[in-house]
Amino acid sequence: MTDWSAYLSLLGPAWATAALLALWSAPLGCLVLWRRMAFFADTMAHGTLLGVGLAAWLAWPMGLGVALVAFTLVGLLWLWHDERLPTDSLMALLAAGLLCAGLVVIQFNPVLQPQLNNYLFGDLLALEWAQVPQVALGVSLGVGILVANWRRQVLVALNEDLAQLNGINVAWQRLLVLLMVAGFTVLAMRAAGSLLLGALLVVPALTARLVSRTPRQMVCWALLAAQFAIMLGLVLSVWVNIPTGPAIVLMMASGFTIVFALQRFLR
Repeated sequence: MTDWSAYLSLLGPAWATAALLALWSAPLGCLVLWRRMAFFADTMAHGTLLGVGLAAWLAWPMGLGVALVAFTLVGLLWLWHDERLPTDSLMALLAAGLLCAGLVVIQFNPVLQPQLNNYLFGDLLALEWAQVPQVALGVSLGVGILVANWRRQVLVALNEDLAQLNGINVAWQRLLVLLMVAGFTVLAMRAAGSLLLGALLVVPALTARLVSRTPRQMVCWALLAAQFAIMLGLVLSVWVNIPTGPAIVLMMASGFTIVFALQRFLR
């Protein structure tokens, strides 16, 4: 009984946090995939490392530093929009620059150096039950915004011209997706880490795309894939004694590989 209590106290907050984040990441990841913004998710994730470093130097809460960098990145991409500059190239520039800047800032801060792995790969098992309501509140807000704008977002993702003809403000919907990815990044930074946030958004949606015929099906399958990978990853991390974030992402990648291989085999 004692062993089960110990496992519950260790894995319970981690599972609850990750499961809540998946409620937001599954539909948001589908939008990211439909809008071909997977690279943006990675760029945003890499930028969080600089936010952590700045927060430490300025004695701010970590979330405030990450939020500053995340929303500054959204502003830069919005201002730098230029037909002469491919968007993916701009994001490659920002991803490399922000990641290296973050590593440099952390390198010169001896307090942060021992925790570098946690910032890169997350530290789900360090979370406590007291932090779960904060995550639940953030996820509720994010999912609520998604639900309120879902039909407009799907139509914009399918055909921007048609969406505009239907009176939808395409520019605002595009900005809203960027802001939601930024918000998710701020909320999930501690749990997933800088290098794994992009995978949390993209991989379950990518798996769901293989077996879905409608947007609703894709969201449901993405949520199922994410929740299944979270449970297996948490168990694997404790059983084999490996970091939790990478274990979850490995389960997600394995799920995609298995589904893809089975489809090829059945064909």
